[in-house]
Amino acid sequence: MSARPGRPDVIRVVLADDQTLVRSAFAMLVESAPDMEVVGQAGTGREAVELVRGAVADLVLMDVRMPDLDGIEATRLIAADEDLAGVKVLVLTTYDTDEYVVDALRAGASGFLVKDTKPAELLDAIRTVAAGESLLSPGPTARLIARVLRGPVAPGTGGPAPDALAALSDRERQVLELVARGLNNTEIAGTLGLSPLTAKTHVSRIMGKLCVRDRAQLVIAAYESGLVTPGTAAG
Repeated sequence: MSARPGRPDVIRVVLADDQTLVRSAFAMLVESAPDMEVVGQAGTGREAVELVRGAVADLVLMDVRMPDLDGIEATRLIAADEDLAGVKVLVLTTYDTDEYVVDALRAGASGFLVKDTKPAELLDAIRTVAAGESLLSPGPTARLIARVLRGPVAPGTGGPAPDALAALSDRERQVLELVARGLNNTEIAGTLGLSPLTAKTHVSRIMGKLCVRDRAQLVIAAYESGLVTPGTAAG
């Protein structure tokens, strides 16, 4: 499926879900938006990765539980492929208590939604993630991550290296903690008495120092490093 003529700003979406009816419903919804189009549909994670590599896609709506290759591994493969650096993954799950969501965020997803999200909210989420932002609801996301990351993280499980965290300035640590609490750049700026541009610059620098690709990864990093502990960021 080719991009709509004269619309270079169209968001090209790949749908990955093992249920045909679910994919069809999402396809109808996505195609109803004038700024989006579906460029492929996959029934397994492996098919999703192949589609993304073969199509010009901006975003994947990724189910977690699929045969052959699940959504987490598919997300990891997409995030690890330098040629797919611009492709975002938005994970879809049946319940917001699905602990697999944390693994998906670790793997490189930019956020998650429950499948019964209202249509307008789903379209807004696609736009948000495609624009380079992460989709993290402060309360539910913090509680979810806090529950899964109750204890110390074992070495080699994806957390930032201690020396990377040590490279952060005091101000950057403050910013990272606020990111983990679910604040956006404007809210961080207001809390710390900064300009929104300065807050955005801090966030970008932290991403670079911790070698993560977006805010979702920063939230995970804040917990895995011990900078934020369960119970302190669920607001």
